[in-house]
Amino acid sequence: MSTTAAPATAPATAATPRRIATLALPALVVLAAEPLYVLVDTAVVGHLGRVPLAALAVGGTVMTLTAWVGTVVAYGTTGRSARRFGAGDRAAAVAEGVQASWLALATGVLVAVAIGIGGGALARTLVGGPGEVADAAAGWLRVAALGAPGLLLAAAGNGWLRGIQDTRRPLLFVLGPNLLSAVLCPLLVYPAGLGLVGSAVANAIAQTLSGVLFAAALVRERVSLRPRPRVIGQQLVLSRDLLVRGVAFQASFLSATAVAARFGAAAVGAHQIALQLWFFTVLVLDALAIAAQSLVGAALGGGDAAGARFLARRVALLGGLCGVAFAVLIAAGAGVVPSWFSSDPQVREQAMTAWPWFVALQPIGGVVFALDGVLIGAGDVRYLRNLTIVCAFGGFLPAIWLAYGLELGLGGIWAGLTLFVVLRLAGLLLRMRSGAWAVVGAVR
Repeated sequence: MSTTAAPATAPATAATPRRIATLALPALVVLAAEPLYVLVDTAVVGHLGRVPLAALAVGGTVMTLTAWVGTVVAYGTTGRSARRFGAGDRAAAVAEGVQASWLALATGVLVAVAIGIGGGALARTLVGGPGEVADAAAGWLRVAALGAPGLLLAAAGNGWLRGIQDTRRPLLFVLGPNLLSAVLCPLLVYPAGLGLVGSAVANAIAQTLSGVLFAAALVRERVSLRPRPRVIGQQLVLSRDLLVRGVAFQASFLSATAVAARFGAAAVGAHQIALQLWFFTVLVLDALAIAAQSLVGAALGGGDAAGARFLARRVALLGGLCGVAFAVLIAAGAGVVPSWFSSDPQVREQAMTAWPWFVALQPIGGVVFALDGVLIGAGDVRYLRNLTIVCAFGGFLPAIWLAYGLELGLGGIWAGLTLFVVLRLAGLLLRMRSGAWAVVGAVR
């Protein structure tokens, strides 16, 4: 009796701010490792000249998209694995990671083969035609894509390890290879004389090593490594919903940039500054959402719906408090931060137009991202998908194109973004209140 009752009560009692921080802070380091490495890579390649830097920008965009697919796999795996773990079945939780790893490996091999065959055509399409940049980007991509299987294996590994609330190994398995790559990159680019290709080799080595470390962790768990097509199919459905949701986000942000560009160079420059800062705050708040995925999934897997609802409230409160802290810092930096990114007075003036909206978004976004993590952990991704589509195509996109038609400028665009987040908040709060998301059991 005691062995079955423990999982049901443990998640709720463990939902202290300290426990949440224990899960969130290592996740934050893992989330930040790749963007920080990209900055190092850019700094190294930037000294080779304009063409290699432009080629890296083009190739990096493709690999960033691959990494995004990996994030989708990780998020889907965390919820399923956490439910099994909460039900007291660690072996089944790890088995979800086995199937996710097969899915990730197959996808990564397909990506590597596709880029190996069509990398040249893809680079020319992105650049807008043949030329030095397209050729250099194609060469970088073909080598860097060899790391795609490892990149996606690492994403699946992050998913199942977060599901069993192991945050130490993902930290080591991601941070170690990225640090190695940061050392290798300048050595391969300059002393070894590989130039731009040296950057791609360093990328591929780091991603492959990371994938191998996560795969070795699975082997050490001593569970069956046999592929199970039925489970992989279930994971594909979950990933599909998260991918569709992500596409709605991408369409929204690309449209916002397109509208900003129609207001002139200063407006789009200021929009880029505010948007990248917004993405940075999202990165931090996503770490809290990852903790929510793990804890809520475990609570529901252990049959503790009341504990999951308690967790949802606590995580939402913490998300809101983090958002308020960001809002205070961003408001205080209004006269200083834009000048870090541009010396153009018109860009800084335009940034001040978006700044009040940017500040107001922080507390709202803190709650929204936390509740996103709750629903992903609960496996309620179909509702998240539908909500995002409705808010994007029914609220955000009409609002920003209306801002263009009425010539409302950058303020109108950021008012539209605020509307998007507010609509999502309303939909998430309604879902929380209904309780329909809190379905207990090892599987949803």
